Order: sequence, then structure tokens, then C-alpha cells
Amino acid sequence: MPGQVVTVAFQGVEARRVDVEVAWTQSTPAFHIVGLADKAVAESRERVRGAFVGLGLALPAMRIVANLAPADLPKEGSHYDLPIALAMMAAMGVIPQDALAGWAAVGELRFDGTVAPVPGALPAAVAANGMGLGLICPEANGPEAAWAGDMAILAPRSLISLVNHFRGVQIMSPPQPGPITAPGSLLDLKEVKGQEQAKRSLEIAAAGGHNLLFVGPPGSGKSMMAERLPSLLPPLSTRELLETSMVWSMAGLIARGELTRARPFRAPHHSASMAALVGGGVRARPGEVSLAHNGVLFLDELPEFPPQVLDSLRQPLETGEVVVARANHHVRYPARVQLIAAMNPCRCGLGGPGRGACGKAPRCQMDYQGRISGPLFDRIDLQVEAPPVTPADLALPPPTEGTAEAAARVAAARDIQAQRADAADLPPSAALNATASGAALEKIAAPDQAGHALLQKAAERGGLTARGWTRTLRLARTIADLEASPGVLRRHIAEALIHRRSALEPTSPAARLRAEA
Repeated sequence: MPGQVVTVAFQGVEARRVDVEVAWTQSTPAFHIVGLADKAVAESRERVRGAFVGLGLALPAMRIVANLAPADLPKEGSHYDLPIALAMMAAMGVIPQDALAGWAAVGELRFDGTVAPVPGALPAAVAANGMGLGLICPEANGPEAAWAGDMAILAPRSLISLVNHFRGVQIMSPPQPGPITAPGSLLDLKEVKGQEQAKRSLEIAAAGGHNLLFVGPPGSGKSMMAERLPSLLPPLSTRELLETSMVWSMAGLIARGELTRARPFRAPHHSASMAALVGGGVRARPGEVSLAHNGVLFLDELPEFPPQVLDSLRQPLETGEVVVARANHHVRYPARVQLIAAMNPCRCGLGGPGRGACGKAPRCQMDYQGRISGPLFDRIDLQVEAPPVTPADLALPPPTEGTAEAAARVAAARDIQAQRADAADLPPSAALNATASGAALEKIAAPDQAGHALLQKAAERGGLTARGWTRTLRLARTIADLEASPGVLRRHIAEALIHRRSALEPTSPAARLRAEA
């Protein structure tokens, strides 16, 4: 009688059911794994064989076949070791045939019989719970899997301890969920001297979840302000915590089940490849934009990223997810992020008029900024100039307002958005102004007559695309929420227009219109 157990195959953060069956026949001794397995799964034969030798067991001198069904579902990773070994031991009679009923299993085996941790324990536990099964996982993954809810979990350190449990010799206690760690010391806006307009823009971006670009010479504090954005954002909700932790679990970044409500802040180097940024590779791992899900993706020195890599962000910024296409399947990862970017005005770093100005301006600025496509710029709601910090700014005492005061205003504005979303019966993902669209946006962000006239004039002069029109309305709604204004007024539209490419196109028709406003 063949041994059977359930495991999972990962497609993005989704775990799909896989049935493992092991049987043998009287024939030339061999060990085969079938079911569209990749190299890591095929190598399970040697890891299982070595683990059995470490336990003092020998494989039957027969033709052994391990079938991973369904056969058309790609199988990747080393977490199939444990289910294959368990199904084989059930077929050999080492553990009772019915012992594995009601269980799913994931885990990698070492030659000494210990069970090594694997990525994806949390999605596997959630999937097993959805199937009405318990989960057998490595001891190191137990605290992580325990976050899946009220379900049976076994987290053995080794195969022998699991065998003893099923034979009634040694009873294993279920693991407890890991701790929720408090965020570390947050950076304070009081440390940033000067840049009042830029700090105002940072507060608006935090309040509405808008994308933001700082443009300024080296040393103007662009990175300092970007790094302080997470301290302005509210902690992750329970739903967001689970979503983010699922992605981090697939990347193997959850240590001993420790979760945190601090929003992710990812800052990849500008040498990052497209697969590193948006996901992909041989096993379609999540990229930086997915690891920053429900948090902040910070791209410093924006024009230094390859143009193709930057353009790969256009769809995720619009849809909130990444789809990695393969010949026989598609992998989806969530990617609802807030993009914060920083750049110098030109390759020389200075640019513009004044002392130390770039001698190649404006050609240098046009070439440098031309490395970023217009459609990507159009997805950035606030594009703010960060002028050089003067000695007079540095001599000033620290500002009286810092992160605590700004975070309180951000929290109040987000509460207004949440209440508005609840009243309209909108999903949590559409609560922020940055994601409002369609009829909901027209209802909550309809400007007054003077504001509509100003916005119409900006569009007629070629300063706004259709996407720019929508994003200006979203931005104006956030500015109004920071003032607790029930309606969007002309001054809110005017301030929103000021932030549309004002740092990059100081002589554009839209900029002249903003100056008139």
C-alpha cells in the first residue's frame, strides 16, 4: 500500500495543494521522483536517502517512485524532502499508515536526520488551515507557522522525534507564535534643519500614501527626509501585518517567527537588476517592490537605475501587484507600496543657477532627467525641490515641531479617510486617497467651482495628462484632509498643482500656471 501525505507548491504567496504518493515495485533498484519537479526537488532523493541512513534505515531494494500530483503543476524548492520521507516511512510501516491523515508537511532534510528550515512556512500553514489540515514543519519554522491561527502544528527538530510522536513514544507540544517586536528607535524630523517646504510635502505624502520625489543637490537632506517617512506612518494593521509577513516568509526573512508592525522600508542600490527590484529569477522570488508591500520603497539616485528597471515599476505602482510570467504559469506577488525617490538635478550634482552651478546647464539637466521616462514621472504625485542647506540654516536651533507632531496630523488625516471608506463600504486597500478612483474619487475629491476652473486651465495648457488630473485631485483631497476641510477648495488644488513637476520643469506652461495660481 503506497504512503501518502499532503504538501504545497508555492505560486507567489499562494500555496496550492500537492499530494505526495510513494510506492515501489519488484524491479531494478532505483528512486524516481515524478510530477514536474525542478532540480532541487529531484535532489530530494539523495537527501532523503542520506537522512534514512542517519536514522539507521535502508531504502527497499526495489524501484521506488514518488509521485507529486497534480503532475502539471511546477514543483520547486527543497521543502518536498520531509513529505517524501514521511510518505515513504508510512509505506515501509515505520509509522502507522493512518498517522499522516489530516496533515500537510514541509521541510528540508539533512543527512543526520534533522529537519532544516525552509521559506514559506506561514503561507503553507495558512493553506493547510484552509484545507482543514494540520501542518508539520521544521522546528525553526514553528513559531512562524503558529501565526496562521487555530490549527494543529507539529514542529519536529528531527525525523526521529516525529517518528516517536506518531508511535506514541514521545509527545510533541505545539509551538507558540513568535513575538511581535516593537519598532526600533525612529528617526526624528527635528534633525532636519531647513527644508520646510520639503518636510510639508513629506507630511502630505504620508497622510495620503502618495509617491514623492525629492530633487536637489548633494547634501540637501533628501535621503534624511526619506528615511524619516516610516516614523510618520501608522503601524501595520492586522490584515496588513499578515499580508506583509506572507511575502517576507517566502523570502525567508522571518527569524524564529518574529513579526513587526513597523512598515517595511526597502532601499535597494541603483545597481539592482530588474529581477531584484520587481521579482523573478529561476524560482520567481519576490523583489524589493514586493518586500516593501504596505510600506515604503526608497530609490536613491533615481536616474542611476537602468531605465528598463525603472519602467518595470510602472505597472506595479498602478495595480499594486507584480505578475511574473512563465511559459507554463504566472506568479503574483502583492506590491502596494509608497514610492519615495531622490535625485540630483544633473549628473554634476549641482545644476541650476547660482554659486557652484553646473557649467553644462541646461543640457546636462535635460540629459540626466531624460533617463527617467515621462510615464514614470506621471505616477509621482509630489515632485519637490530640496534647495541647498545654507550655513544660516545649520546655525538655527532644532525645529520646535518634529516627527511626533507631524505623525499626529497624519494619523488624523488617515482616520478621516478610513471613516470615509467605511461609509462608502470600500475595501481597506482603497481607503487611502492615493488609491481612490472612479466614482468614489469624483465624490470625495470634487473641487469647488474656483478649484475646478484652475484645474481645467492647467489641463488646457498641456500641463496635465489624464492620469495627472486624477492624481492632482487625490493630492488635493489629502491636503484638505490635513486641514480637516470637508470639501476640496481652490487653495488645495493650487498647492497640489505646485507639486506636479515643479522641481523638474521650472519653465513649463504648467509651472507658469502654478505661479499665477
